[in-house]
Amino acid sequence: MDWLNRINKSIDYIESNLTGDISYDKAAQIACCSTYHFQRMFSFISEVTLSEYIRRRRLTLAALDLQSSNIKVIDVAFKYGYESPEAFSRAFRKMHGVKPLSARDIGVTLKAFPKMTFSISVKGDAEMNYRIEKREAFDVFGVSTEISTDQEKAFEQVPLFLKRCDEDGTTDAINSVLGLFSDHYTISALYNYSETKFNYMLCNYLPKGMSIPSGFTSLHVPPATFAIFDVPSFEIQTMWKRIFSEWFPTSGYEAVEGIQFEMYYGLAKHKNGFGEIWIPVKKK
Repeated sequence: MDWLNRINKSIDYIESNLTGDISYDKAAQIACCSTYHFQRMFSFISEVTLSEYIRRRRLTLAALDLQSSNIKVIDVAFKYGYESPEAFSRAFRKMHGVKPLSARDIGVTLKAFPKMTFSISVKGDAEMNYRIEKREAFDVFGVSTEISTDQEKAFEQVPLFLKRCDEDGTTDAINSVLGLFSDHYTISALYNYSETKFNYMLCNYLPKGMSIPSGFTSLHVPPATFAIFDVPSFEIQTMWKRIFSEWFPTSGYEAVEGIQFEMYYGLAKHKNGFGEIWIPVKKK
């Protein structure tokens, strides 16, 4: 499959430049997609950010260098892009649990993070319902927080944030402004992605002409083409992974920078709610 060949060639490019400068733009160009889409797809498929993968690979090779030669720690630090031995030592200890010089001790335990190779696991046992829609600009209002791009952390932080909003009355307040039942589901906006974090807003639509309610902030959503995926039973986390690992590689679309949504519909007490994931896309 062309997609597999391209992304594996991107990994080859990264591997060949672990002791030099790595251009995310170049890696994405090899994969024939935007830098934004490449980073997002990489993190969802591999469950580690691109920067973290590169960091782990460099520290893996650094440990091998220290074990197999008499090279100085300062030289290894500079070889793998660290500006000082101190910065290298902190990073090395964080990953391996020992100081760089201890890597030469007999019997020391070190961690190895192997080179990634991507492949497709053909399942075909679960369909995905989606549609492509063009949407005009609209606004939402609510409250936001910063979430880690580390998926393991994000999948813990988001539920805690939503629980806090339920407990402090924020969710009910949003619904009250719109004249909705307090038990009505809200929606969530995901935006301002960086390598380490993104903003997550608990929100709802802001009707045209309505002022921003006190205590809330607003977010303008520009016109966009969205890929919209059905998420029965609110299996949101599972669907995010499936979209990037199963749908995007063969869809002919790629994600573009913009505001993404987790949509929730219905009343919680009815236990028959329904969800959607909205992702801004463009044709490749």
